[in-house]
Amino acid sequence: MSTATATPLLEVDDLVVEFPTRRGTLRALDGVSLHISPGEILGVVGESGAGKSLTGAAVIGLLEPPGRVASGAIRLHGQRIDNLPAEQLRRLRGRRIGAIFQDPLTSLNPLYSVGQQLVETIRTHLPLDAHQARDRAVDLLRQTGIPAPESRVDHYPHQFSGGMRQRVVIALALAAEPELIVADEPTTALDVSIQAQVIALLRRLAREHGTAVMLVTHDMGVIAEACDRVAVMYAGRVVETGPVAEVIHRPAHPYTRGLMAAIPSLAENVDRLAQIDGAMPRLDAVPSGCAFHPRCAQALARCRHERPPRLSVGATQVACWLHASPAGEEPT
Repeated sequence: MSTATATPLLEVDDLVVEFPTRRGTLRALDGVSLHISPGEILGVVGESGAGKSLTGAAVIGLLEPPGRVASGAIRLHGQRIDNLPAEQLRRLRGRRIGAIFQDPLTSLNPLYSVGQQLVETIRTHLPLDAHQARDRAVDLLRQTGIPAPESRVDHYPHQFSGGMRQRVVIALALAAEPELIVADEPTTALDVSIQAQVIALLRRLAREHGTAVMLVTHDMGVIAEACDRVAVMYAGRVVETGPVAEVIHRPAHPYTRGLMAAIPSLAENVDRLAQIDGAMPRLDAVPSGCAFHPRCAQALARCRHERPPRLSVGATQVACWLHASPAGEEPT
């Protein structure tokens, strides 16, 4: 796969997403920055409410109203896409950006065969006639591991198992040969063996076609298996990014360390699993300074009032004052 040193295909720069309400404006994403190179799989991980799915929705232009991009920029191959007109963005979505969602039933129309849905998507974005589009639909089902694709192409979504439906959704996402795929929890509803097959498929796409993949998940096991790099999110902010092996084996942010410590070990028996005390803050009650400081056992005095910048720690970038604190400052 391509390394992170390649020219980024996707750049998210200081992205802020807000939701105006009657009680004031809620800031759901607060200065999110990340990038993905061609052929690279970036995992975006965090607890529920961290903002990872919202980041994916912003990238593909599917923010639910009244959500809006308040500031920052999203660029695809250097071209800004977050401010495109709706029709232009619709053409971009599907053609250059594909999407895979958690529940395949929400992505498939039960009234049409999977072949009809694939052909419609293909003909919307590619200059193919009906016969050529059907041939491509059959080929896509074959590529994604659907057995007997020549006959299955005429079946309806309810005639497929959950794992097979997810493969159909992946085929739909690939229909127009997009440069970027945003996959939001694509393996959550699947059993472990099917998860492994979906992960292998995403890795093959990245390796063979140079497709960039943004993989949104809460599962560190999926991150370890599928991704080249990982971005850890907390309360609408990116707190740590780096190569997967570095972040998993040498996490630099206390939140990342807490996530890793909470994973059960097969090597030893323990009476209690580790946990991070407290809960993710509500959008209308995000603490000042570092948003994680109320739950952090290593918080410094400045963590309460000053938001940490992203600092280089080896191969990772981490937003934590522990890596820039003045000598002698003690945890509070």
